[in-house]
Amino acid sequence: AKLEEGVATEADVKRQFGEPAAVFTEPDGSRTFEYPRQPEGRANYFITIGTDGKMSALRQVLRADIFAKVQPGMDKTELRRLLGRPAKTQVFALKNEEVWDWRWLDGQQKKVFSVTFDTEGKVKASASVDDPGELYTGGK
Repeated sequence: AKLEEGVATEADVKRQFGEPAAVFTEPDGSRTFEYPRQPEGRANYFITIGTDGKMSALRQVLRADIFAKVQPGMDKTELRRLLGRPAKTQVFALKNEEVWDWRWLDGQQKKVFSVTFDTEGKVKASASVDDPGELYTGGK
């Protein structure tokens, strides 16, 4: 709420968010800063700094419409650029699979979006489920 597109500068963004976890240079020369709020948060922010040094976009990318862009055959780099750093990664050696999870909110519903990779690091499958941590309260 404190950062206005077209007004806030790179310095303003870094003052508000800190140093980005990753910086991606776009084809037009702008840069996208990645600010993951995983594993405890339920958001990942991408902030674009235009070639003029001003913030041109601030996006929360853990949303159903963005998850719909995940397709079989995508590689890990493409997925990271789309969703940001996951909350959790797991390797299942016996199944020859790796799974990345992102925690997110669908309205007020706490969910987990999971992507399964094959042995070549390509997306094999994806799914969104209710957050199991919210379903099992441990006797509360």
